[in-house]
Amino acid sequence: MTHRFKVGIGAILLALVLLPVSAQTTLEPVDQKAVDLIRAEGLENSNVMNYMSWMTDVFGPRLTGSPALDAASNWAVKTFEDMGLKNAHKSKWGPFGRGWTLKHFNLEATSEFGMISLMAYPKAWSPGTNGHVAGELVLVSASTAEEVEAYRGKLAGKVVMIQAIREVEEPFEAIAERHTDASLLRLANAAPQPAGQGGGRGQGGGRGQGGGRGPGGAAGAFQVAAAMRNLVLSEMPIAVLDAGSKGDYGTIFVSSAAVPTSAEDAPGTRVGAQSVDAPPTPPQFTVAVEHYNRLARMLEKGIKVKVSVDLKVEFTSNDLDEYNVIAEIPGTDPEIGDEIVMLGAHFDSWHAGTGATDNAAGSSAMMEAVRILKKVYADQGKGPRRTIRIALWTGEEQGLLGSRAYVSANFAESEGRGQPPTVFHTEYEKFSGYYNMDNGSGRIRGVHLQGNEAVAPIFRQWLTPFHDLDAATLTLNGTGGTDHLSFDGIGLPGFQFIQDTIAYSPKTHHSNMDVFDHTIEADLKQAATIIASFVYHTSERDELLPRKPLPRVNVAGPTGR
Repeated sequence: MTHRFKVGIGAILLALVLLPVSAQTTLEPVDQKAVDLIRAEGLENSNVMNYMSWMTDVFGPRLTGSPALDAASNWAVKTFEDMGLKNAHKSKWGPFGRGWTLKHFNLEATSEFGMISLMAYPKAWSPGTNGHVAGELVLVSASTAEEVEAYRGKLAGKVVMIQAIREVEEPFEAIAERHTDASLLRLANAAPQPAGQGGGRGQGGGRGQGGGRGPGGAAGAFQVAAAMRNLVLSEMPIAVLDAGSKGDYGTIFVSSAAVPTSAEDAPGTRVGAQSVDAPPTPPQFTVAVEHYNRLARMLEKGIKVKVSVDLKVEFTSNDLDEYNVIAEIPGTDPEIGDEIVMLGAHFDSWHAGTGATDNAAGSSAMMEAVRILKKVYADQGKGPRRTIRIALWTGEEQGLLGSRAYVSANFAESEGRGQPPTVFHTEYEKFSGYYNMDNGSGRIRGVHLQGNEAVAPIFRQWLTPFHDLDAATLTLNGTGGTDHLSFDGIGLPGFQFIQDTIAYSPKTHHSNMDVFDHTIEADLKQAATIIASFVYHTSERDELLPRKPLPRVNVAGPTGR
């Protein structure tokens, strides 16, 4: 069935909101012939779902450090080479830590009344068990430090539930949604509030992990909950179970296993479960909330429950470094050919699903965008003026690690997140802009400007040919939680597109339902087409994209890539 887009009158009107009067007299040029070629290739001859299927169906979850991610990265390099891109390679960063592969698991419960089937997933970097092991199920609960201590020495050999019952409400409203004219107008008219280094989505590495905090979020309650969790992990029970912070009807949101911490650990020095220096920690599972709640209610009634666990995993530590995937279409202009425009998305994912909406969607759209550009430039009988460089990042889910390392090595270094750069590399002055996609498979509706008001009239013109595809909105507001922040944080133009949310947050983001079948082909074709046009025009314009003001300090010599 053909999917047709139509733009609302409100979206057309709001397209004028941010355009300064001075910019209305000197409009940014649009190469309409190139746009027509890009649209024809992107909308009629798309390969985006083929890339999506390779990433998700074939390679599956691409946990940072895992052999599956290595295999997917090798495939991406080969695919870029087959496209005719140059300098396709894996760019090392790190060290990151151990790889982890799930080999087999089973979790089931029994009571005097029979077997209890459980839907659950182990957390990443959880250790395995020594075959089938079973133990009594207990639910821990404490509101004071003294109550926490009362459990000490009593949890070995047990299976421990660490979270109270999480109430579930029936979903009477639609789960998936698209932006309306009203929501886009609010975005366009919002006062500029650029996202910080954490942003609206969070940094990864525990997003949506939940469990154990309880309502209210008061500092004292949080400290008690943290102490309870730490004690449970230190006691090394057979397994630790939680129900996560959201999810129902079989949707389970799973991220990383936790490890015990010490009061002597300095802030910023604590290791994650992937580290070779991670302290011992028990197997950990997130259980479907309805199944978890049933077990908790049985325990409340005094019914004894026994849980059997069998978990087989494989840790790999032969290479503790990790790799981004980089490739280029070299610039051909004698004066500006070594200047750079970048596009990218994170390639890594969590492990319960196959990383489709987070973020094979962005990665496949970016791969498709460079394929479109390579074809369009070939049809024109020329190459791009500036070098076009694509990056598929890894380690995003653990805190934008891959993109931060690449930006630090190639563009500028800072003392820490949120700090201005102190060392600038040669390519810093040759950089025009970076475009990112990482909010699911929803179609593009516009661009978050990250507070860069000077770029608004440029992007306004570049969106004009795509009003019929529902892309017309700019907002000065920033958005966070993904790799464009690595560029924006050092003063380089880095942008994330506004996307329709579909069911990204409530159902697919970091869940077992993040799979191919919850991506939308028409939306990804639209997104790749618009991204290709933005990159094309960034490469072809006479000047670099304008930047937000940033103090300059020191310029270093060239660095390798």
